[in-house]
Amino acid sequence: MRIAVTIFLTDETITPTRLARDLESRGFAGLYLPEHTHIPVERTTPYPAGGELPREYGRTLDAFVALGQAAAVTGRLGLGTGITLVAQHDPIDLAKQVATLDHLSGGRFTLGIGFGWNAEEAADHGVRWHTRRELGRDRMALMRALWSEEPVAYEGEFGSVRASHAHPKPVRKPRGPVVGPRTLLGGAAGPKLFAHICEYADGWLPIGGRGLSESLPRLRTAWTEAGRDPEALQVVPYAVHPTPGKLAHYADLGIEEVVVQLPPAGEAEVLKALDAYQEYL
Repeated sequence: MRIAVTIFLTDETITPTRLARDLESRGFAGLYLPEHTHIPVERTTPYPAGGELPREYGRTLDAFVALGQAAAVTGRLGLGTGITLVAQHDPIDLAKQVATLDHLSGGRFTLGIGFGWNAEEAADHGVRWHTRRELGRDRMALMRALWSEEPVAYEGEFGSVRASHAHPKPVRKPRGPVVGPRTLLGGAAGPKLFAHICEYADGWLPIGGRGLSESLPRLRTAWTEAGRDPEALQVVPYAVHPTPGKLAHYADLGIEEVVVQLPPAGEAEVLKALDAYQEYL
């Protein structure tokens, strides 16, 4: 099983280059970063985990800039987002960022995407909350048009693009309906999420990894019924606090990669956490 990590990198934590070099030298599989552009002070959206929103949410580094630094100092380490809030981005700009990072890293990028939980943050980006899932789906379709080998126009409910020359292209070749880098969709289990995964993703990025024994068979059924290759489905539990029993359970379910959570801390504390995770490699 491949063990990757995720961390809220901020202006107060270990740097991307220091962490990336250490992850690669120790044999970790990848580095996934979250994103929040800002956290409005006057909030009505409760923190999903309960209690006060942790300090690091309002201090996160730009994920693509940080991953670009990580790519520049490594040669094998996987790089990913967990998650990119697609609805909060201009899709033409985002398509360029994604393709550039994937190209410069030699195809090491995983685009983890999702729809978010902070309504105030989304509203400042002009996102109408009840349409954010369909908006994200539409923007993914527009980006797939720009990533296609030949110029393709796209006309959607929320946006459009003319048939265009747009390079570089993501390294991976199309897989069924999926065009672009490895793409994993985050969110809670349910028919709508599973339909979207089957439509335009390589798999699922379930936060915490709870309840997979019940939900994974439903996703596999939806995946097969959508005509996707049963062997191609990827499920990557995300932000996991690992134990030997938990990882053994994931392995029994056929899961091949897990993303474990690091503390949003300075160099000494983060490296100590990596020492503790070394037993799982």
